[in-house]
Amino acid sequence: MAVRSDARVVVTGLGIAAPNGLGSAGYWDATRRGVHGIGRIARFDPASYPATLAGEIDGFAAEELLPGRLIPQTDRVTRLALVSTDWAFEDAGVRPQEFPEFDMGVVTASSSGGFEFGQGELQNLWSRGGAYVSAYQSFAWFYAVNSGQISIRNGMRGPSGVVVSDQAGGLDAVAQARRQIRKGTRLVVSGGMDASICPWGWVGLLASRRLSTSTDPARAYLPFDGAASGHVPGEGGALLVLEDLDSARERGAPQVYGEIAGYGATFDPAQETGREPGLRKAIEVALDDAGLAPGDIDVVFADGAAVPELDRVEAEAIGKVFGPRGVPVTVPKAMTGRLCSGAAALDLATACLAIRDGVIPPTPHVTPADTYDLDLVGARPRAARVRAALVLARGYGGFNSAVAVRACDR
Repeated sequence: MAVRSDARVVVTGLGIAAPNGLGSAGYWDATRRGVHGIGRIARFDPASYPATLAGEIDGFAAEELLPGRLIPQTDRVTRLALVSTDWAFEDAGVRPQEFPEFDMGVVTASSSGGFEFGQGELQNLWSRGGAYVSAYQSFAWFYAVNSGQISIRNGMRGPSGVVVSDQAGGLDAVAQARRQIRKGTRLVVSGGMDASICPWGWVGLLASRRLSTSTDPARAYLPFDGAASGHVPGEGGALLVLEDLDSARERGAPQVYGEIAGYGATFDPAQETGREPGLRKAIEVALDDAGLAPGDIDVVFADGAAVPELDRVEAEAIGKVFGPRGVPVTVPKAMTGRLCSGAAALDLATACLAIRDGVIPPTPHVTPADTYDLDLVGARPRAARVRAALVLARGYGGFNSAVAVRACDR
């Protein structure tokens, strides 16, 4: 493999599974119209839990989209990842069987792996005994299973891996994919997918103490709003086909959505130290990596924790870099819930669609508090010339990541 540290890494395919739409076209149409995918949990009875709302994906029939042999050995999250990869390949005009197997890699992010599968097998163990536990439990629950199953199904034997950094994971995975392409790998599938809407997963999500207990889907997740009181979890995410620009041009890729131009990552210091959180520095590193000035960014896709203290930190970081109301800010995940490792990957895919169509998606139902001094795109989408976007993500425990994506003139 030829090392090219200056290789331009671009997005040529999108595969999206979100609570408000399956496939990039369905998701983008719903998002532009401000369609919510948040509601009362249907996958189990949430009545005994303090939080009862989630962004769940409806209408996903894995049995119709995957070989039957894969169904008993995979969790819902892996089925979503496999199908989203198929969609991303189709969108990119890629037939993986036509690529040399060592020229393709997979780097995904996950926060939990196949929790629903694992819960079912643990229930079998407790109620029926070890003889009734599936042999597939050995890997179906594992957070790295999506990378493994994608690579096996598509014959991808190049550099692969998994990143575990909660909400920041989707961006961190894409950054790792960019490194591998610059080292000579021709194509990498990357992004994030999570699906932990089951009792076991729900208990883990509740442990963060950041979940909204509102029962009104339109008022439960309100990032940067004065009424913010926590977030709503969701399931899904996005997987992207990333390629070296020259390689994409050579094979005649049907489109190039944008270039992964810059990346920055930091970790917050302990709160008791009184030191500044690391998000601002992550933004500055990403801009410097991309060779962009703050004025070059046309929109920021914010993390949007909907926890007042975390929203304040993010708003201050954006304000210090771009100035008061200095750049349009949007939080489309207000329509889907926070998708754990899938969230930032979905925001990155959304940024690509915003660049393509010249539209900044809305942040429905949110009235931004004046104290944040943000130019938040509200209930309606905003037409704009989007040449460069910045995607921010913050993971539980102190992870901060930022990715700059810009238009790529072919």
